[in-house]
Amino acid sequence: MKWIPNFNSSNSLRVIFVIAVFILLFLSSIAYKHNQDLNESSKVVMHTYEINIQLERLMSAIKDAETGQRGYIITRNARFLTPYIYSRDKVNTSFITLKKLTADNPQQQENLQKLFKLITQRFVSFENCLKYSDPKTYDKRKLDNHMFGGRILMENIRFKVDEMNDIEKTFLKTRLKIYDSEISLSPLFSISLFLVALCFILLAYRQISRDFERLKVFNKRLLISSGLIAESESIGNFSTWQWDLDADKIDYSDNQYRLLGHEPNSFVPNKATLLKFVHPDDKETFAKYMDGIVEKKQLTFVYYKIVRPNYEVRYFKTTAKIVTDQQGSKILLGINFDITDEHLLNIELQERNKELEKSNKELASFNHVASHDLQEPLRKIQTFISRVSDADKAVMSDTAKNYITKIESSAKRMRVLIDDLLLFSRTNTTKKEFIKINLNELLDNAESELAEIIEEKRAVIKTNKLPKLSVIPYQIEQLFINLIGNSLKYSQPEIEPEISIISEKVNSSDYPEILEQSVKKFHKITFTDNGMGFDPQFKETIFILFQRLHSKTDYPGTGIGLAICKKIVENHKGHIIADSTLGKGSQFTVFLPD
Repeated sequence: MKWIPNFNSSNSLRVIFVIAVFILLFLSSIAYKHNQDLNESSKVVMHTYEINIQLERLMSAIKDAETGQRGYIITRNARFLTPYIYSRDKVNTSFITLKKLTADNPQQQENLQKLFKLITQRFVSFENCLKYSDPKTYDKRKLDNHMFGGRILMENIRFKVDEMNDIEKTFLKTRLKIYDSEISLSPLFSISLFLVALCFILLAYRQISRDFERLKVFNKRLLISSGLIAESESIGNFSTWQWDLDADKIDYSDNQYRLLGHEPNSFVPNKATLLKFVHPDDKETFAKYMDGIVEKKQLTFVYYKIVRPNYEVRYFKTTAKIVTDQQGSKILLGINFDITDEHLLNIELQERNKELEKSNKELASFNHVASHDLQEPLRKIQTFISRVSDADKAVMSDTAKNYITKIESSAKRMRVLIDDLLLFSRTNTTKKEFIKINLNELLDNAESELAEIIEEKRAVIKTNKLPKLSVIPYQIEQLFINLIGNSLKYSQPEIEPEISIISEKVNSSDYPEILEQSVKKFHKITFTDNGMGFDPQFKETIFILFQRLHSKTDYPGTGIGLAICKKIVENHKGHIIADSTLGKGSQFTVFLPD
């Protein structure tokens, strides 16, 4: 199936339409906002006007009370007290109205409270003036004081009323200034939006023109890409197919036909024709697999054989996945791999593995013979030699005595070699049971095993605290014996051996070339001696089985000890390295995983 690239011309037009509608709605919202601002400004003006009116009424009521009081004091006519009597109700009414009008302004509320206190004090002054102007309680001095105090209170009331009026005027002025600023920016903003919308339309027209050119380019690239995919399938020996589940239509790539042994498009692909190519032994399994993908969406690999028209059997591996296209149709995408070559290679590898297993068994049998069955004749040789008494040796010739000595030496070397082979075999075949143990205990055991030679050579072994690790105890003990024994064997004449054993925890990232990076921490145990050392060029070969750096006459041994050390460390998923300088000693470093 050929895929046609999806260009964005129609999407661009949709985007332009959405932007145009958005701009229209935005302009409408600006107009609505301006109406709201105008309405709000009108409310602010009316609010200020109502507060001014109520303050004027408040002042008028207090002035009426003051005028009525003075008229009564001068004339003693009770009719002058009528404005004074009703002034309290007028003042209370104005205060209630002002409290509601200034509810959203804390500053005005505070000023209103102060004004209320001043007016209350003024009415108390009114009452005192009336009291001390009465002939029965007349007191000129007190009357003059209250009259003068009343005049001061009246000035304070007038000042507070003017202050509240000024605050309202300032608020009104600020609000009108903001409104004028918004009104002045609106035409400029609207024109800017219109120009932006026009730019989008022009860009869309330009994009549509470009899409026609791009369509030609992409069609050319599609043809090239289709050819490359076809070549890739041919080179990689795989093919692709698509099954439209809703339309029940299957499309094959050209290489799918070739893998089935036909020319491209030589038959109509469907489920029945595909099953026709499947080997009879695998038809039932393959049919269940296809049903499982369609019904249960089980997207696993299936392995089966197909039979080509020339009766050639090929081995296939198939996987598939269900996808949904833009129209909502379910399409099963599949890939077939011709794995015939890999299958035949696997069969060959299995045959080789069987041969290797057979060889391993033969080697194990040979190892058993070499390390066990040879011990019996060797034991007899050593027994017969030991029975040759000194009296017998006395009557022998010097040549015979020399032969007996060589036979005895060779038998001892054979015994050491067989014992080392047994030990090496044990590291390979014995069950590897890991136990968490303190390595200091194993080191003590190793030193006890070597106590005689340590005492003989007056060796000094220094060590710091070793860790607790999960190890194969007898193997780690053997590792310590071999490494310490190696240092003792190759010590320098006339120099007392000194062996230092240092342990520290390290990160595997510090040794990326030799340590397994999946394990983060290792214990690095370093064995350093002051022995004769060896040439650094042999630091790799000394771990090879039977590899010796000295002749058997100079230093006894079989060349198996360090090979055993390497095998033990590998059994613990660790690593061992060696370094040395001739005449200055050697250093063996063991890395064991934490």
